[in-house]
Amino acid sequence: MNLGKYKNLIFYITTITVFSCLMYYFIIEGQTLEVKENIVAKTSSGSTWENFLESFKTNLHHPLALLLAQIVTIIMTARLFGWICMKIKQPTVIGEMIAGIVLGPSLVGMYFPEFSAFLFPKESLGNLQFLSQIGLILFMYIVGMELDLSVLRKKAHDAVVISHASIIIPFALGIGLSYFVYQEFAPEGIQFTSFALFIAISMSITAFPVLARIVQERNLQKTKLGTIVITCAAADDITAWCILAAVIAIVKAGSFASSIYVIIMAIAYVFLMIKIVRPFLKRIGDLQAGKNTISKPMVAIFFLTLILSAYATEVIGIHALFGAFMAGAIMPENTKFRTLFIDKVEDVALVLLLPLFFVFTGLRTQIGLLNDSHLWMTAGFIILTAVLGKFAGSALTARFVGINWKESLTIGALMNTRGLMELIVLNIGYDLGVLSPEIFAMLVIMALFTTFMTGPALDFINFIFKSKKNQDEPLHENDSKYRVLLSFDKPESGSTLLKLAHNFTHKMNGNKSITAMNIAPVDEMHAYDINEYEDSQFQNVIETSHDLNLEVTTLFKASTDIESDLTSITNKGHYDLLLIMLGKSMYEGSLLGRLLGFTTKIINPEKLLNTVKGKGNIFNNSPFDDFTLQILDKTNIPVGILVEKDFKAADKVFVPIFNLSDFYLLEYAKRLINNNNSQIIILDAAGQIRNNIEVKELIRSIEQVAPNHITLYNEKKIEKEFLNAQDLMLISSKSWKNLIDTKSLWLSDIPSTLIISNP
Repeated sequence: MNLGKYKNLIFYITTITVFSCLMYYFIIEGQTLEVKENIVAKTSSGSTWENFLESFKTNLHHPLALLLAQIVTIIMTARLFGWICMKIKQPTVIGEMIAGIVLGPSLVGMYFPEFSAFLFPKESLGNLQFLSQIGLILFMYIVGMELDLSVLRKKAHDAVVISHASIIIPFALGIGLSYFVYQEFAPEGIQFTSFALFIAISMSITAFPVLARIVQERNLQKTKLGTIVITCAAADDITAWCILAAVIAIVKAGSFASSIYVIIMAIAYVFLMIKIVRPFLKRIGDLQAGKNTISKPMVAIFFLTLILSAYATEVIGIHALFGAFMAGAIMPENTKFRTLFIDKVEDVALVLLLPLFFVFTGLRTQIGLLNDSHLWMTAGFIILTAVLGKFAGSALTARFVGINWKESLTIGALMNTRGLMELIVLNIGYDLGVLSPEIFAMLVIMALFTTFMTGPALDFINFIFKSKKNQDEPLHENDSKYRVLLSFDKPESGSTLLKLAHNFTHKMNGNKSITAMNIAPVDEMHAYDINEYEDSQFQNVIETSHDLNLEVTTLFKASTDIESDLTSITNKGHYDLLLIMLGKSMYEGSLLGRLLGFTTKIINPEKLLNTVKGKGNIFNNSPFDDFTLQILDKTNIPVGILVEKDFKAADKVFVPIFNLSDFYLLEYAKRLINNNNSQIIILDAAGQIRNNIEVKELIRSIEQVAPNHITLYNEKKIEKEFLNAQDLMLISSKSWKNLIDTKSLWLSDIPSTLIISNP
């Protein structure tokens, strides 16, 4: 017997046995020591099951277990409501705000009090608050980094005038509002000045992150309007947070005179951050130039800067969030560096920790306190004041500086967005005892309303000033042009699709139009690096267009619903053909992704052959069932779906015709012959071409123009070598489905394939 073969097993069994016996010996001997120490073993009354239940309940209420249960519930609820809002074209932050109110006493606490008391007992709220504050600190750090100070320096002019007017007007109206609600709603012992200042700042805040996302989603970022409104919001953010720091100092000190020392210390802190810390961080950042990663020591330096900055402002008396905001604003201005750092912070801050803040706010928001018509009328009056001050103030100022009415009203609607920034201000006021539960609930409702109304307001403004030329609908001067739209997610995919489009249109000269479109998930971008992101996405397309001497129109759009935007732009743009790439892409997770995702598996030859031989089944879900066909049903033009296998050019093209409904493929074959001199081999798989006069005439007409470019193939069996020799296969969507359903051996050997679906 060869013991060497089993030596590891023998060693394993021996080790476990010996040391288990050794542990058992020491435990038995150790129990004899209990007698000497007069230790009596604890005995429990009741059954083993009851003891287990008691222990289990204790574990459930352990602070860590409770906190983890809260986090799971909060994240799931926030994502659900965020997804619903995204589907109705609203910012996801609205859904997260609503999720907080739903989990609070306004809904769950009212109708399921026992569950609410179990999940959010009062003694646990302290842990939730501190963890949410960490999330806010990270979030404000990101907000600070998303502010491009160079844009403020270069493009301030009109934007600063509009921004400051959009602060001072609602600020003044907020103080006027305070005069009417102070006696009824101010907490006992709070001075009018403190109460009025917090109401005023809540009227004048703008949510820069939400506004930036809306600008991206509506494809305004490269327009003059988009630049102005982003700059306005950035200037608004900086000004509002400076004012808020002063307001907090005044409230904590009790009067303006008493706050002078705090304000002086705050000014010294800002000077120190700008003149000393910022140059130091820039030198640190320069060491990272050209690298695609940030070393851990550098990450530690920047996080220490963040924490020390937040700590300093908290100790000074102007709140830790201002320090976090300032730490982000003085980060090195290199956009690539900021992108790398934001990627490290953003997911944890926005997905994990920030929803805790929304729910903590929701737990404080008691909408049930507004239990009579007078209180709801007051809430309505607060909303009206907020909208008039911010919307009207921004719009009228923009009109005064020479901007047309449509863009002025658009600026007003965007600047009226309050979102998360408003909740931060309100929570600070609540923590300081300046805002009562009733006025806090009213102001939370105002924040929700003004954020929610932004989208509908923009749509209404566009409807009133409806233009003949829409951004997503190119104005075509010559309707006879053959227009190809290619939509891609990755730069290399765009380059491949452009080569394919070129093969279809090469010799059409001025009678063609090619548009390359990139629809990017809005979550992948930040306001400050949108141009750099767009340039990187289109870099390969532009380079390929130069190589091909081809004029290409580029179309970029940030989106929260790629599927809907893709079909909308396609249908409204009067295109003749849409080309998309198959595989894991931006469509993954959408209906289109489920429609197309199967091919990623299919083009793996080894897996495919194993499947056909009975070793597995990757064809369980038909790629063209009723559910997934909806996406193609929404598109009113032919769609070409490219299965890419190192596609270079369509010089040799194989076109299998399985039935009469596939004959439309010959029109595309004709285009390839006319524009690319392609050699076309048509497979008469069903034997129907030779008996069809119309098709034979079409083939004859092609041969007259381009002799020896089209061959009719009648073989029933297609060899692997034949398929490998082709550059491209054209196939109908119906025939492609049949290949999948019949588990055709072709699939392991096909060349790059263009699946064409006619509407």
